Amino acid sequence: MTTDGQDVSDWWRTAIIDMEPGRIALRGRPVQDLIGAMDFAGMIWLLVMGEEIEGPRAQLFEAALVAAVDHGPQAPSIAAARMAATCGVGLQSAMATGLNMLGDVHGGAGEQAVGLFRAADAAGPDRLDDLLADWRARNGPYLPGFGHRFHKPVDPRAPRLLALVDEAAAAGAVSGRFAEIGRAIEATLARERSRAVPMNIDGATAVIYAELGCPAPLARGFFGLSRSVGILAHAWEQRQQGGRNKGPTPPAYRWTYDGA
Repeated sequence: MTTDGQDVSDWWRTAIIDMEPGRIALRGRPVQDLIGAMDFAGMIWLLVMGEEIEGPRAQLFEAALVAAVDHGPQAPSIAAARMAATCGVGLQSAMATGLNMLGDVHGGAGEQAVGLFRAADAAGPDRLDDLLADWRARNGPYLPGFGHRFHKPVDPRAPRLLALVDEAAAAGAVSGRFAEIGRAIEATLARERSRAVPMNIDGATAVIYAELGCPAPLARGFFGLSRSVGILAHAWEQRQQGGRNKGPTPPAYRWTYDGA
């Protein structure tokens, strides 16, 4: 069978990059026009979303990326990267080890929270209690994006992010309705438990991504991009500190054996 080669060209179809010798265009923009003119957060948005982001919307996106970069060496993604860095692998492999720890439980709450906020927006404020009951019946008792096992009573990142959303809404850059939904869920949780269960980093960044119109799966993707900065920083720090085959606890500590 003969072809004109178009079947090979069409095997990988993309609207992201066009390239030939001496020319690179990203989303139709010459790369040399972007270098030095667009910041990294703007480039991320351009490549992923296919459009430029600017003004308060760009500031919100960058704030969300900045806020989630790190949560200490006990975070599974960070701990895994640090352990990998003592096993003789390169930095990229250590980073991949950490990123591969991001799943539904560690790293997925932002995506789930965007889904929750969008469902609440579609249901309307009068049906919030019914919506939350249905969500719990399908997904379990915990609401993604609220409460924190370590930061009590407040995750210090969330109020600042919400304040930036409020500023952007006042400027007309976003609607502000997802911040209202998040606060309404906070109020509902406080009534149920007779104590505050404030929004955490996952909920606050989910508010931003919902306000910016991101599909829910991208909330997890953007979190992975953000956390990769902390993973790189910790992997490099561990390389500088040294160590060989470092495990999750000092060698003097042993596990509990409960077999026969």
